[in-house]
Amino acid sequence: MLIGEVARHSGVSTRMLRHYDALGLVRPTGRTVGGYREYSAEDVRRIFHVESLRSLGLSLKQIGRALQDPAFTPSALVGDLIQWTEDRLRREQELLERLRAVDAAEPTGWQDVLRIVELMQGLDSTSPARRQQAVLTRPEGVSVPAELLAGAVLSESDPHVAGALRWALARSGGDGVAALAAGMASQDVDIRRRAVLAIAGMAEAPGAAAVLADALGDPDATVRGQAALALGRRGVTAAVPALVGMVVEGSHDVDAAEVLGTLSQDPGCADRITTALVGQLAASTADSATRIRLTQALFELPGSTALEVLRRLAHDDDRAVALVASAFVGVLDKRSS
Repeated sequence: MLIGEVARHSGVSTRMLRHYDALGLVRPTGRTVGGYREYSAEDVRRIFHVESLRSLGLSLKQIGRALQDPAFTPSALVGDLIQWTEDRLRREQELLERLRAVDAAEPTGWQDVLRIVELMQGLDSTSPARRQQAVLTRPEGVSVPAELLAGAVLSESDPHVAGALRWALARSGGDGVAALAAGMASQDVDIRRRAVLAIAGMAEAPGAAAVLADALGDPDATVRGQAALALGRRGVTAAVPALVGMVVEGSHDVDAAEVLGTLSQDPGCADRITTALVGQLAASTADSATRIRLTQALFELPGSTALEVLRRLAHDDDRAVALVASAFVGVLDKRSS
């Protein structure tokens, strides 16, 4: 077949076929009387081999080696192609996310686009100070997509930068809860901790309470604790067991006790909290330090029931517990006199 026929049948342009010839990839085995290239059936098969390998992403140089070297094994080259393709897809995914972030900001002019890109570049910096500066020096009136800030929150390990990002996210006015909720499903406990801390800072946002309620069942105590504190401050009594558990474990126990005290302003919840704390005091596993923390939590509760428990604890067999309870009873007696 002449070159024009080969081009029609193979879909490869005559220009590319001449290029293959010049490189020695596919040289027609014959020539017509007039000197035109004439391809044999074997030549056409080789063209399809070249095109098949090109479809995998091989360069023409790699294809030439693969077709000419009988000892050439494809495994290493295919492995390199896989890595290269994965890297390219990752770069394209990052580009897609950047474009979506710009689109979500609904920029009114190219200056808005440039400011958003500048923020994204700042957040990509290896310097924590540069990342924090990028968040805190954002010009007034420039809308930043909540999804962009939420994604940065979930990946940020520096506590100062993370704090700035949470501050910016809470003031973005967008729906960052949905993006943060995705982080709550992560297998990485650090990502879940960052997510729950950010959601706790915007607990009034639509959907936040439901995500925090789900987090009460998280296997990580830190995640459970942050969710419980945020919900308890909003008056959600479902947080009581987790808050009591924080007192027992000594994890943010002072904060947990204060929130339990606030929840106890509701008479219907006060008895439940007192009963839970007293039950932990009587537990066989409660050591002296744990019982002191529980005693301190009882001090935060209003009403006579908690006071009566403290009076009993003032005569506890554990002298340290008795001294703490006696001091608290004295303070409460002075307040009521």
